[in-house]
Amino acid sequence: MDVSAFYALFSATCFTLVGLWWNVVQSHADWMRDPALRRVVGGIYLSFLLPALMGLFAQIGGTEQPQIWRAAFIALAVVGCVCTLRLLARARGDHFVTLQQAGATLLYALIAVVGAFPELAGHIGLRPIQAEALMLIGLIILGHALVWRFMAGEGRAEG
Repeated sequence: MDVSAFYALFSATCFTLVGLWWNVVQSHADWMRDPALRRVVGGIYLSFLLPALMGLFAQIGGTEQPQIWRAAFIALAVVGCVCTLRLLARARGDHFVTLQQAGATLLYALIAVVGAFPELAGHIGLRPIQAEALMLIGLIILGHALVWRFMAGEGRAEG
């Protein structure tokens, strides 16, 4: 695996998703007036922004200076975990969203753990930066699922 190429592509893709989400949100100003919807919109934003930032730090540190990406992954995963737990605490009975947020919380926690204890990745035959990449892919999949559910559910225009 060419780690640098993967993280360059991954980070650019995630930043593109952030921009696309901004465009969607701009066309729905009513979402920002409702505090509950605004929290979900912000959660979706973070589900693409935090992995994008992790991808940038992975490029900076790479395999030569892993302490850079490891520290960034730990810090950003803690932010993601706390924010997702706050959203999870406010879930309103939608089991899909609850499972999505619980899955994201678990992935953020695992990302932080592997950042702190990289030797754990060796137990599954991967380098730490590869294990992190797999978990980041999982976060993006969960983020896409949340966008779909939001756009098909409570975020859709009433009419």
